[in-house]
Amino acid sequence: MKNKIKKIAVALLAFTVGCACLTGCNVRQDTIRFGAAGVGGGYYAFATAYTQLANAEDAEMKFNIKSTAGSMANLRLLSEGYVDVAIAQADLATAAYYGTDEKGESYQGYRVLAGLYTEACQIVVRKDSGIKSLDDLQGKTVSIGETESGTERNALQILQVSGLASPITETVNLTYIEAAEKLKSGEIDAMFYTGGVQTNVIAELADSCEIALIPVDAKTVDKLKLAYSSYETCEIPANTYNGQTEQVATVGVKALLLASEKMSDETAEELTRQLFAHATEIEYATSLKEIADVNAAVDGVQIPFHPGAKAYYASQGISVDAQEN
Repeated sequence: MKNKIKKIAVALLAFTVGCACLTGCNVRQDTIRFGAAGVGGGYYAFATAYTQLANAEDAEMKFNIKSTAGSMANLRLLSEGYVDVAIAQADLATAAYYGTDEKGESYQGYRVLAGLYTEACQIVVRKDSGIKSLDDLQGKTVSIGETESGTERNALQILQVSGLASPITETVNLTYIEAAEKLKSGEIDAMFYTGGVQTNVIAELADSCEIALIPVDAKTVDKLKLAYSSYETCEIPANTYNGQTEQVATVGVKALLLASEKMSDETAEELTRQLFAHATEIEYATSLKEIADVNAAVDGVQIPFHPGAKAYYASQGISVDAQEN
């Protein structure tokens, strides 16, 4: 009799633990570790605005913003479970997810919540530098962003297809703030920055010294788009920055808001809902565009969406299954 009771107790315990595991997979997560990039960059500005607005609406949803090196670092941190949500460039996220990255990087363990906005590849020089085109970067010292950043990858690709790969140009890895300071002081000749069309670091630099933006010429654009499917043509409108009176042609890539595949569906759906509930406020706070368009958020995304995000889009009458390749 005692043995029978013991077996029943063990069975009940196993059942209870199993139920807890099953339900726990869909319990809302109230503390979110958010992988942004460096302070002063567009990712960090977005993360700050988004998390503050979400927390103001729901005080129980708390966020811990992590300063990181950028897109590739965020993908690694997501895949290894060190952050729960992160932003990364679509080109890097897609290549890492499918294992087609040219550097051999391969990460999974993440899903898409939303496509955010187009990030422009911006090349900044001092106006008095005499640098007018990509060809003029030959023999110059150029900041290509932090190691593991999307800026670094884009800069190296642009320089490569332009015939300006090292040692023709000297490249250095600097944070955006460091690069702006060294460009102003003349310690470097140019800086790359992949981010929202208007960025605080470049805006502040333009207010303290005269700058110019170097265009990515049509030949280079065509080569980039042929070699890398995630690039698209974009422009930096005139007067985006102080003293910049003409539109500048360049290329861009989409930024993706990603979540761990282990995140509960409820949490992922709520995070996606919060994004669009506060999209206009986020755009106003960060000068980033395109966030408020829920239809654009699913266009061109080539890796799977989180089931929770799918549930949100379904509530808006949007199917994302057809969008995924």
